[in-house]
Amino acid sequence: MAPVELTADTFEPTIVESGIVLVDFWAGWCGPCLAFAPIYDAAASDNADIVFGKVDTEAQQELSSAMNIRSIPTLMIFRDGIGVFSQAGALPRPVLDDLIGKVRALDMDVVRAQITERANA
Repeated sequence: MAPVELTADTFEPTIVESGIVLVDFWAGWCGPCLAFAPIYDAAASDNADIVFGKVDTEAQQELSSAMNIRSIPTLMIFRDGIGVFSQAGALPRPVLDDLIGKVRALDMDVVRAQITERANA
């Protein structure tokens, strides 16, 4: 499946309702963003059960600011509505594939317990 364009209106419902969601924050003038795009698109095609979203930081400045985007491309990954990864910089395909495998393997009960533990500390 091709990546979907996310906006301020669609961002939260998408990450909350969609299981695993990868989000690429990018801009059309950004060389590394344009170099990462075919890698991201190919990963999206190979992982039809995952939502791959794209946020155009120029068109969605408020959303980018709210997500504290300071450098692009930035990749964020959410699982079950919880942010589990965020990193600036383009990733090579083998690294992206490995990362997707690690997110798939997460025990979300453990993740939720760690979040609760931190909140109560």
